[in-house]
Amino acid sequence: MGSHLFQLSKLRPQIRKPGGTRLAATKRNFPALQGMSFYKLVLEPFALREPHWHANADELGYCLKGSALVSFYASGNQREVFLVQEGDAFLIPSGSLHSIENVGKMRAELILQFSHEEPEDFNLSTTFPIFSNAVLGNTWHLPLKALQGVHPKESFIAKREESIQIPEEARYPSPYRYSLGRASPLIDFSYGSARVARHNVWPILKRQALYSLEISGKGMREPHWHPETAEMGYVAKGRGRMSIQSPNGKVDTYEMGEGDLYFIPKAYPHHIECLSKNLHIMIFFDRSMPGDVGFTASVKAFPIPSLAACLQTPESFIEKLPKYYEDLFIVEKINPLDLK
Repeated sequence: MGSHLFQLSKLRPQIRKPGGTRLAATKRNFPALQGMSFYKLVLEPFALREPHWHANADELGYCLKGSALVSFYASGNQREVFLVQEGDAFLIPSGSLHSIENVGKMRAELILQFSHEEPEDFNLSTTFPIFSNAVLGNTWHLPLKALQGVHPKESFIAKREESIQIPEEARYPSPYRYSLGRASPLIDFSYGSARVARHNVWPILKRQALYSLEISGKGMREPHWHPETAEMGYVAKGRGRMSIQSPNGKVDTYEMGEGDLYFIPKAYPHHIECLSKNLHIMIFFDRSMPGDVGFTASVKAFPIPSLAACLQTPESFIEKLPKYYEDLFIVEKINPLDLK
């Protein structure tokens, strides 16, 4: 297994509660990570990720399955509450107290990307009891006797006995929620498509972006790199193959399946190929407007004799390469699958 691939699907949840689980990929267990990390949160019906905050990272989330109520309180007395369903993305600013609650009848699955390789978490259930009853009483102007018997322990994922009533305002539009799954594709071919959540369509983003990439067995993400952007991908469906080159010339080529995670540092060349009927990858970036340089347009931007000399190939070969003035992004495969 190459150092850029992390088989999250084979990892046991670091946190397991009656109400759900959390898997985490941080620099501690995935050393390749730089400026990004990843959690997968699973919540059973009536369960919630308790109110908490991240001291050093914005949180960019995506709902894979089910539905959840996201609530947060931020500086400036800002309150937000909104529903997310399958295909919805959401953003939680760093330091904002927030919770995620399953409000559906089925299990909810969410993936969460953070703008730091080691996010710092603070839970309300563990922060509350560090202050004495006298301090807490003074905070809310209550006598000590009102706090007798209040000794919270860490819950992390709690479970209610019955469902919560969804507030009406949760159904209103929110600048912190984006319906990525229902957005018009930026790229749309019969063999692949890409939907994007980035600053130009979702202005609330400052340090992150999210693409939903779907490729059929006849499609391929062309060889490319991101000049100023690292990339982290989660395989939501199907099987794929990727090749990545490092500056020392080492090439990592590996197959990835559902539930796997990969990370590509800034400007490392790579490609993505579908090995199944369909491949769906959720791709996170560490910039709000990621840029691409692909082979289809960039290679023929140089004189044919110069390319022939550098690639040590006849000019006739270079002349056969089609000239494009912008990258195709996703290309159609016409050759048999190469399993080398």
